[in-house]
Amino acid sequence: MAPNQEAFEAAKSRVVGVDRQRLGIGTLGEKTVHAILKNYYEPDEDHQEIPIDRFVADIFSNEAIIEIQTRNFNKLREKLNTFLPLYPVTVVYPMPRYKWLVWIDEETGAMSTKHKSPKKGNPYEAFAELIKIKMFLKHPNLRLRLAMLDMEEYRLLNGWSRDKKRGSSRYDRIPIEFVEEIEINCPQDYMQLIPIELGDRFTSAAFAKAAHLSRPLAQTVLNILYEVGVITRVGKEGRMYLYAVLY
Repeated sequence: MAPNQEAFEAAKSRVVGVDRQRLGIGTLGEKTVHAILKNYYEPDEDHQEIPIDRFVADIFSNEAIIEIQTRNFNKLREKLNTFLPLYPVTVVYPMPRYKWLVWIDEETGAMSTKHKSPKKGNPYEAFAELIKIKMFLKHPNLRLRLAMLDMEEYRLLNGWSRDKKRGSSRYDRIPIEFVEEIEINCPQDYMQLIPIELGDRFTSAAFAKAAHLSRPLAQTVLNILYEVGVITRVGKEGRMYLYAVLY
């Protein structure tokens, strides 16, 4: 689904602000991607940060909840366990398509010039987080939004390698463009993530090749597709399961 670019730019301007320095973002208690998307999905602050039971929902309006989760989906479990029996819940997961890296020296605050990462993100990477809430994915009140964004990513030079980049900490991310929003409202919607070139029967190796994924990630994706009832196991090819699509 094509995002509302006008609403996105308005949310971005509201959060970043014309007078705010690029890394003034670190002074906020909330990271920039989260704050921008919260204002994108609900500009009215009266509907933001609403207490429900013993938790606080990012957005609550019109008898529905929106939670924006940038990582660590395991932390969502208790919220979902409480929220889902009460209201429809949409979980938004922001993901980078392209990102430009900027390195920050912790001691001096000096920043490197930004350079584009060669890696291109894809929606399948969300499954490494979705596996953590696997037990909720078939709940009729759960909706997912995979928000693909181009971003600037700021990282601290505090890693363990000689150049301090490996094992470094992410400081913040600033969205540049809202590229695409992938909606998953029901099990059939997972079909958009199954490559059309796959045959009637396929293994995890075939899926990995068709989707351009590593074998471990392909196996995680298939694990979830099997859990939600989009695919089934129909036998084995050597030591690998054979899968077939049910829709």
